[in-house]
Amino acid sequence: MDELAGLEDPKVREVNEKHGDDHGVNLGRLRAVAKRLKTQHELARRLWETDDTAARLLAMLICRPKAFERDELDAMLREARTPKVHDWLVNYVVKKSPHAEELRLAWQADPDPVVASAGWALTTERVARKPEGLDLAGLLDVVEAEMKDAPDRLQWAMNHCLAQIGIEHEQHRARALDIGERLEVLKDYPTSPGCTSPYAPVWIGEMVRRRNDG
Repeated sequence: MDELAGLEDPKVREVNEKHGDDHGVNLGRLRAVAKRLKTQHELARRLWETDDTAARLLAMLICRPKAFERDELDAMLREARTPKVHDWLVNYVVKKSPHAEELRLAWQADPDPVVASAGWALTTERVARKPEGLDLAGLLDVVEAEMKDAPDRLQWAMNHCLAQIGIEHEQHRARALDIGERLEVLKDYPTSPGCTSPYAPVWIGEMVRRRNDG
């Protein structure tokens, strides 16, 4: 904890706080600490328990994802106060867990929109990597009905799933584009030069074009 405190940079914190993340440690430096520590699951658990954002990010870099129990991961997600901790927990830990599918189904149906967004993130992963058994048309039905009025984090996750279905599954592409065009979610989202807009019709079109060009 002393070492993490020593890595604190006020300018990094200022940028992070604009995104809801209360830490000021450069992620490159954080990864260097994790590389030195290597996998230390019990230390990861203790770091998580500090409730400090930088410590929790480090915990997820040195933990053993398959060692967590299902209920432990569920509790951790609900304790994840900041967007970065939430995202890293889902992407670095839960996706590698044997409980990922069970949690995907439970979280997607959760009344808490932040928890539900984690379920949608895991669904997006399956859309891309393991779509067998998913009801893609059914997912599009839910997106069409609920995405427009969903809270920000949940809306972002549903929009990503919509785009992924359009990118990966040609038979559903026209409908995904149509839903995106009608709902206009993130249509005016500010996008840096050289980056792809998160507006689903633009995102789908750009990724499909790159694949065809490749």
